[in-house]
Amino acid sequence: MNLKDISKEELETMGYDEIALLILQNNGKKMKLFDLFKKVCEVLELPENTVEDRISDFFELLSINKKFILLDDGYWDLAVNHMHNIVVEDEDLEDTEEVEETDDDNAIDEEEENEDEDIFYDSELDNDDEEEDDLKDLLIIDDEENLQE
Repeated sequence: MNLKDISKEELETMGYDEIALLILQNNGKKMKLFDLFKKVCEVLELPENTVEDRISDFFELLSINKKFILLDDGYWDLAVNHMHNIVVEDEDLEDTEEVEETDDDNAIDEEEENEDEDIFYDSELDNDDEEEDDLKDLLIIDDEENLQE
């Protein structure tokens, strides 16, 4: 869509990022942040001080919008122009080498499993056969008696 085809009323309802998107699409090249926002303000016919007053908001807006990308040299461009297609072929996946397990490895694994099973076992708590009164040292306090005193 060309900016010249959009009415002023419709442009006023658009966000800065939407207008910047159209500018970059129509321009076909990357732009510095200041120049891009200056062009947005020109399209919206905003006063010159708007660029200086709102450039940080515009930067934040472009930064969170996934349609834009900040390039290493400080230019902004459309992210679509910088996407790379990565093709993974089946041959690359089949090149992994399988490692065979030996009997020694299995013996070590079994020992580790046995150790892991006993990690929470406490032999002192194994005295369940002895009956103890867990509540023998419990002291009961009656609140009503304390209030009457």
